[in-house]
Amino acid sequence: MTYLANALSLLIQFAFGCAVALFVFRLLAEAVRADFYNPICQFLYRATNPILTPIRRVIPTWRRINLAALLIAWLLEVIKNLLLRFTVPDFWASNWGTLLLGVADLLNFFMIVYLIMIVVWALLSYVNVDARNPLVPLLGKVVDPVLKPFRKLLPLIGGFDLSPVLAILVILLVQTIVVAWLMDLGHTI
Repeated sequence: MTYLANALSLLIQFAFGCAVALFVFRLLAEAVRADFYNPICQFLYRATNPILTPIRRVIPTWRRINLAALLIAWLLEVIKNLLLRFTVPDFWASNWGTLLLGVADLLNFFMIVYLIMIVVWALLSYVNVDARNPLVPLLGKVVDPVLKPFRKLLPLIGGFDLSPVLAILVILLVQTIVVAWLMDLGHTI
Protein backbone atom coordinates (compact mmCIF):
# COMPACT_ATOMS: atom_id res chain seq x y z
CA MET A 1 0.00 0.00 0.00
CA THR A 2 2.87 2.41 0.68
CA TYR A 3 3.98 2.08 -2.93
CA LEU A 4 0.62 3.34 -4.14
CA ALA A 5 0.66 6.11 -1.54
CA ASN A 6 4.14 7.15 -2.68
CA ALA A 7 3.03 7.17 -6.31
CA LEU A 8 -0.07 9.19 -5.46
CA SER A 9 2.04 11.60 -3.41
CA LEU A 10 4.40 12.06 -6.36
CA LEU A 11 1.51 12.75 -8.73
CA ILE A 12 -0.05 15.26 -6.31
CA GLN A 13 3.26 17.08 -5.83
CA PHE A 14 3.92 17.17 -9.58
CA ALA A 15 0.46 18.42 -10.54
CA PHE A 16 0.36 21.10 -7.88
CA GLY A 17 3.98 22.06 -8.55
CA CYS A 18 3.14 22.75 -12.20
CA ALA A 19 0.11 24.82 -11.23
CA VAL A 20 2.06 26.80 -8.63
CA ALA A 21 4.83 27.39 -11.18
CA LEU A 22 2.37 29.06 -13.57
CA PHE A 23 1.21 31.55 -10.97
CA VAL A 24 4.66 32.18 -9.53
CA PHE A 25 6.15 32.86 -12.96
CA ARG A 26 3.21 35.12 -13.77
CA LEU A 27 3.84 37.01 -10.54
CA LEU A 28 7.56 37.33 -11.30
CA ALA A 29 6.95 38.44 -14.90
CA GLU A 30 4.60 41.18 -13.75
CA ALA A 31 6.89 42.24 -10.89
CA VAL A 32 9.84 42.87 -13.22
CA ARG A 33 7.64 44.28 -16.00
CA ALA A 34 8.71 41.66 -18.48
CA ASP A 35 7.94 42.22 -22.14
CA PHE A 36 4.27 41.37 -22.62
CA TYR A 37 4.91 40.25 -26.20
CA ASN A 38 7.46 37.64 -25.15
CA PRO A 39 5.98 34.23 -26.11
CA ILE A 40 6.67 32.84 -22.64
CA CYS A 41 4.82 35.76 -21.03
CA GLN A 42 1.98 35.34 -23.49
CA PHE A 43 1.65 31.69 -22.44
CA LEU A 44 1.70 32.64 -18.74
CA TYR A 45 -0.96 35.31 -19.21
CA ARG A 46 -3.23 33.09 -21.27
CA ALA A 47 -2.90 30.15 -18.88
CA THR A 48 -3.58 32.15 -15.71
CA ASN A 49 -5.99 34.86 -16.85
CA PRO A 50 -9.18 32.78 -16.55
CA ILE A 51 -8.52 32.30 -12.84
CA LEU A 52 -6.82 35.60 -12.02
CA THR A 53 -9.13 38.03 -13.81
CA PRO A 54 -12.13 37.60 -11.48
CA ILE A 55 -9.93 37.51 -8.37
CA ARG A 56 -8.02 40.66 -9.37
CA ARG A 57 -11.28 42.60 -9.20
CA VAL A 58 -11.31 41.91 -5.46
CA ILE A 59 -7.57 41.69 -4.72
CA PRO A 60 -5.64 44.43 -6.53
CA THR A 61 -1.98 44.51 -7.43
CA TRP A 62 0.25 46.15 -4.84
CA ARG A 63 3.52 47.76 -5.95
CA ARG A 64 3.77 45.58 -9.04
CA ILE A 65 3.14 42.46 -6.96
CA ASN A 66 0.16 40.48 -8.18
CA LEU A 67 -1.40 39.59 -4.84
CA ALA A 68 -4.07 37.47 -6.54
CA ALA A 69 -1.42 35.24 -8.13
CA LEU A 70 0.38 35.01 -4.79
CA LEU A 71 -2.85 34.04 -3.05
CA ILE A 72 -3.67 31.39 -5.64
CA ALA A 73 -0.15 29.92 -5.42
CA TRP A 74 -0.44 29.77 -1.62
CA LEU A 75 -3.91 28.19 -1.77
CA LEU A 76 -2.58 25.57 -4.19
CA GLU A 77 0.20 24.73 -1.73
CA VAL A 78 -2.34 24.47 1.11
CA ILE A 79 -4.60 22.18 -0.94
CA LYS A 80 -1.57 20.07 -1.87
CA ASN A 81 -0.68 19.71 1.81
CA LEU A 82 -4.28 18.80 2.68
CA LEU A 83 -4.25 16.08 0.04
CA LEU A 84 -0.88 14.82 1.23
CA ARG A 85 -2.19 14.76 4.79
CA PHE A 86 -4.84 12.25 3.76
CA THR A 87 -2.72 10.15 1.40
CA VAL A 88 0.71 9.94 3.07
CA PRO A 89 0.70 8.00 6.35
CA ASP A 90 3.70 9.84 7.87
CA PHE A 91 2.49 13.32 6.92
CA TRP A 92 0.89 15.04 9.90
CA ALA A 93 -0.14 18.65 10.42
CA SER A 94 -3.09 20.37 12.02
CA ASN A 95 -5.28 22.78 10.08
CA TRP A 96 -3.19 25.76 11.25
CA GLY A 97 -0.05 23.79 10.55
CA THR A 98 -1.27 23.08 7.02
CA LEU A 99 -1.71 26.82 6.42
CA LEU A 100 1.81 27.47 7.70
CA LEU A 101 3.18 24.62 5.62
CA GLY A 102 1.62 26.32 2.59
CA VAL A 103 3.67 29.43 3.37
CA ALA A 104 6.82 27.35 3.89
CA ASP A 105 6.29 25.38 0.68
CA LEU A 106 5.65 28.54 -1.33
CA LEU A 107 8.74 30.22 0.07
CA ASN A 108 10.73 27.07 -0.66
CA PHE A 109 9.35 27.05 -4.20
CA PHE A 110 10.51 30.64 -4.72
CA MET A 111 13.96 29.76 -3.38
CA ILE A 112 14.29 26.74 -5.67
CA VAL A 113 13.07 28.70 -8.70
CA TYR A 114 15.56 31.49 -8.07
CA LEU A 115 18.35 29.01 -7.39
CA ILE A 116 17.75 27.32 -10.74
CA MET A 117 17.35 30.61 -12.61
CA ILE A 118 20.57 32.04 -11.17
CA VAL A 119 22.54 28.91 -12.07
CA VAL A 120 21.10 28.93 -15.60
CA TRP A 121 21.81 32.67 -15.94
CA ALA A 122 25.40 32.16 -14.81
CA LEU A 123 25.88 29.31 -17.26
CA LEU A 124 24.32 31.30 -20.10
CA SER A 125 26.80 34.11 -19.49
CA TYR A 126 29.62 31.75 -20.47
CA VAL A 127 27.90 30.47 -23.61
CA ASN A 128 27.13 32.39 -26.76
CA VAL A 129 23.32 32.31 -26.78
CA ASP A 130 21.05 33.85 -29.37
CA ALA A 131 19.70 37.01 -27.75
CA ARG A 132 16.44 36.65 -29.71
CA ASN A 133 15.61 33.52 -27.76
CA PRO A 134 12.59 34.54 -25.62
CA LEU A 135 14.05 32.91 -22.52
CA VAL A 136 17.25 35.02 -22.41
CA PRO A 137 15.76 38.52 -21.89
CA LEU A 138 13.04 37.21 -19.58
CA LEU A 139 15.52 35.34 -17.43
CA GLY A 140 17.77 38.39 -17.29
CA LYS A 141 14.93 40.64 -16.15
CA VAL A 142 13.79 38.21 -13.46
CA VAL A 143 17.26 37.44 -12.08
CA ASP A 144 18.66 40.99 -12.21
CA PRO A 145 16.76 42.42 -9.17
CA VAL A 146 18.08 39.58 -7.02
CA LEU A 147 21.67 39.86 -8.23
CA LYS A 148 21.87 43.67 -8.19
CA PRO A 149 22.45 44.04 -4.41
CA PHE A 150 25.14 41.36 -4.52
CA ARG A 151 26.85 43.06 -7.45
CA LYS A 152 27.21 46.16 -5.29
CA LEU A 153 28.87 44.09 -2.56
CA LEU A 154 31.19 42.12 -4.82
CA PRO A 155 33.06 43.96 -7.56
CA LEU A 156 34.13 42.12 -10.69
CA ILE A 157 37.17 40.01 -9.89
CA GLY A 158 39.29 39.37 -12.95
CA GLY A 159 36.30 40.02 -15.18
CA PHE A 160 34.19 37.43 -13.36
CA ASP A 161 30.88 38.29 -11.74
CA LEU A 162 30.77 36.39 -8.46
CA SER A 163 27.41 37.82 -7.38
CA PRO A 164 25.57 34.61 -8.41
CA VAL A 165 27.72 32.62 -5.97
CA LEU A 166 26.82 34.93 -3.08
CA ALA A 167 23.14 34.96 -4.10
CA ILE A 168 23.06 31.15 -4.19
CA LEU A 169 24.69 31.04 -0.75
CA VAL A 170 22.04 33.39 0.68
CA ILE A 171 19.24 31.38 -0.94
CA LEU A 172 20.59 28.16 0.56
CA LEU A 173 20.87 29.83 3.97
CA VAL A 174 17.25 31.02 3.76
CA GLN A 175 16.17 27.50 2.86
CA THR A 176 18.22 26.00 5.67
CA ILE A 177 17.16 28.44 8.37
CA VAL A 178 13.80 30.04 7.55
CA VAL A 179 12.06 27.42 5.39
CA ALA A 180 13.18 24.49 7.54
CA TRP A 181 12.02 26.30 10.70
CA LEU A 182 8.63 27.09 9.15
CA MET A 183 8.20 23.47 8.05
CA ASP A 184 9.10 22.16 11.51
CA LEU A 185 6.71 24.65 13.08
CA GLY A 186 3.96 23.66 10.63
CA HIS A 187 4.36 19.98 11.50
CA THR A 188 4.35 20.62 15.25
CA ILE A 189 1.40 23.03 15.46
